[in-house]
Parts: sequence; structure tokens; C-alpha cells
Amino acid sequence: MLSNRSTATRVFLAASLIAGATSSAAVARDNAPPVVVELFTSQGCSSCPPADHFLGELAQRSDVLALAFHVDYWNYIGWTDPFASKVATQRQRDYAQQLALRYVYTPQMVVNGVTEGVGAEPDTIMPLIKAAAADPAPRAVTTLARTGDGHLAVHIAPGSTSEPALIWLVGFDRVDKTSVLRGENEGRTATDYHVVRSFREIGTWNGSAVDLDIAGNAAAGDGSVAVLVQLHGTGRIIGAAALKPPTS
Repeated sequence: MLSNRSTATRVFLAASLIAGATSSAAVARDNAPPVVVELFTSQGCSSCPPADHFLGELAQRSDVLALAFHVDYWNYIGWTDPFASKVATQRQRDYAQQLALRYVYTPQMVVNGVTEGVGAEPDTIMPLIKAAAADPAPRAVTTLARTGDGHLAVHIAPGSTSEPALIWLVGFDRVDKTSVLRGENEGRTATDYHVVRSFREIGTWNGSAVDLDIAGNAAAGDGSVAVLVQLHGTGRIIGAAALKPPTS
């Protein structure tokens, strides 16, 4: 029979182990990259304003990196979206191929590059964000900082990866307002959040540490910048970091 002292010791050790595990889990969550939510939208789409508003709510969260890609295939209907780009349209088409979708549509949200749903349906998107945050797959620990000379310093820590990952530099505006004069949203003021103004590849991560020095004017927009680390084959985003404009 165990003595009261032995029993108490075991209870203490068990409690310590549980507390340690809980603390480690908390640290792991704290160090996790934000979940990347990409909205494919257009000012010419009458179904998009609710999704734009929802993205604005997601943009307030520290655990989510929300980005709005304005596609250009709605421009023909009477209103040219000033933020529309072929780059955004091509990125959405790449996702459609990767996710085996038969067509592209707006408003669409893609979560961490691997799941998608209608961007105007929070009940559809929120579980995808929750699942992405809990995904135990290996991550690329990514940091982004401004240096004294105004450059951007990108660091990706060494880690394991099943395939090469592309490193994307994103420049975006925190918020834009536009008076829509024609098209399906004629007469409305469009409020768009985290509008992507530039998007380009700046390197590759193969598991070894990466340090990049990027000119501060390399990303268009109001000074808001982000870095994404995205597996080349599967499209899964495994690392992300963002910075507000230097004056904010």
C-alpha cells in the first residue's frame, strides 16, 4: 500500500506534468502563424459587399491574416474595379485547379490555401479557420521586421518540409473607400479591407534558414506588408507574418 506521502507526491508530479503540457501547448499556440484568409472579390459583384464586410471583421483579429484579392473578370459588366488585377484572377484560377473546382466565383474565401467556401457565409468560413488553426502539420516559423534603413528583413527559421515552398511578398492597403458609379453596385460606397496592391515571389524555402533583405518600397500599398510561405505543390500556406505601416 502506498503511503499518504507517496500518493501526494504522485499527485503533485501528475499535476506538474499536466501543467507543463498545458503551458507548452499555450506556447505552441502563441508561436503559431496567423491563419491566412484570402477573399476573391470585386466591386462589380453585387454579392460581394457582405463578404468584404466579413473580411474587415477578420482583419481585426491577431490570429488571422486577411487579404482581399480583387479579380478583373467582373470589369466587363459596367464598372472597372480600381483594385482589380490579372494577378488576383490568376491566383484564384490556380486555387481552382489545385482544389479541383470546376469554376471560379466571387465572393470566395480560401483558408490557408487548402480549403474554400463562400466568403459571405461566416458559418461556412469560421469552422475552416478553426480547423486551420488546429492543424498539426509542420509550420515555417516566419518573422518580418523593418530595419533602420527602412528595408524589410524576412527570416524563416530552419525546419522540416515535405516539398519546396514559395515565399511571397504582399503589399496591401488597410482600408479603401470607393464611390461605385456603374455596374451592379451603382450608387454604393464600397469599403474594402486589406486590399492587395502587389504580390510577388521573393524566394524559396527548402527547410534551411532563409534571410532576405527587401527594399522598403518593394511592396505597393499604404505600407502594410505581409510574407506568405506556401508549399509549391499542395498550395498549403505554412508560414505568414505581417506588418502595419511604419507610421501606425
